[in-house]
Amino acid sequence: MKNVPWILALSLLVCFWVPVLTYAAEIDYRIGEGDVLRVLVYDNPDLNTNARVSGQGTIIFPLVGEVAIGGLTVSQAAQKIGRELANGYIRDPQVTVFVEEFRSQRVTIMGEVRTPGLHELSGSTSLMELISKAGGLTPDADFQATINRKRSSPQEAEQQINVNLRDLLDRREGTADVALQDGDSVFIPRAGVYYVTGQVRRPGSFRLEPGTSVIKAITMAGGFTELAAQKRVRIIRKVDGVENVMQRVPLHMPVIHEDVIVVPESFF
Repeated sequence: MKNVPWILALSLLVCFWVPVLTYAAEIDYRIGEGDVLRVLVYDNPDLNTNARVSGQGTIIFPLVGEVAIGGLTVSQAAQKIGRELANGYIRDPQVTVFVEEFRSQRVTIMGEVRTPGLHELSGSTSLMELISKAGGLTPDADFQATINRKRSSPQEAEQQINVNLRDLLDRREGTADVALQDGDSVFIPRAGVYYVTGQVRRPGSFRLEPGTSVIKAITMAGGFTELAAQKRVRIIRKVDGVENVMQRVPLHMPVIHEDVIVVPESFF
């Protein structure tokens, strides 16, 4: 397939820029089952504790006993432990929580990546970092990614997040990397394709970009030759599996997936 340099560039830049993108996103990790936490209480070293989060999302902490912190961010967990300690144990406690081992969060990425499947999240993980973990995009990958996110409660519908990878790479205004959560499912589809044949300078197959018109498609194919019948361009388009021939199509007409654009030779 032609016209894919940006995919190769994206795959390479993902590998090198992921740390920068991840830290820039300032993602706050959410604690879950299996994580090992290091809890420090300022000026009270006897309370400093390493604890693994149980299947019920709790840890056992000195003085206060069982504390439910599953699903909280690291900073929220520190605040909650601090409130428990302040409840009759320590005056104005200063609590800090670190994640020593990340074991709770897993996501799935499928579609046009080199190693699809299940991946464990090691702390704060963004979409771009996950793509890197999955070996980068294949040459046939689309520029759109879809993240399906589990419901946080039975009353909520599953959330679907659509991400334009090109906008993300270009860091366009209003575009930010996406923080992944436990149970997220990411899908990167195969890009659409169209074909240009006949009296153009570079006939072949091309990646379908948003807003591609007939004239843009012909331009991507090098433009008309001097023998082209520019007013007799036709499109062979499949509708419900049946090929339809559209004659004398306007040059501003949108192109869709698997269109075959035919530029005939002029009789004059």
